[in-house]
Amino acid sequence: QVQLVESGGGLVQAGGSLRLSCAASMRTFRNYDMGWFRQAPGKEREFVSRINWSGGSTYYADSVKGRFTISRDNAKNTVYLQMNSLKPEDTAVYYCAADPRADPSNTYRYWNYWGQGTQVTVSS
Repeated sequence: QVQLVESGGGLVQAGGSLRLSCAASMRTFRNYDMGWFRQAPGKEREFVSRINWSGGSTYYADSVKGRFTISRDNAKNTVYLQMNSLKPEDTAVYYCAADPRADPSNTYRYWNYWGQGTQVTVSS
């Protein structure tokens, strides 16, 4: 059973920072690639970032490149998303995702496991 629990969302002013965490329940956490997606009201869920099982490969959407950093701690079964220089357009519900297949697609429909999401609101 895979359970993902996000935390760290909140309200922040433009230019501020937040750090999201995703705690995973599976004992084989290191076998999963992990990702972050977001969904704004009225929009489709979109890819934000992903990281491979070892943390050696990371990928970002162009819209967050240079501002967001994904990382993972396999000893703690946790993946993080450090978000800096936040903009109002970053406002969304942020979801953690997991998949055991290597090099998963950036398309959200591909991913097998999801958290419940955490709200991030950036005020201008």
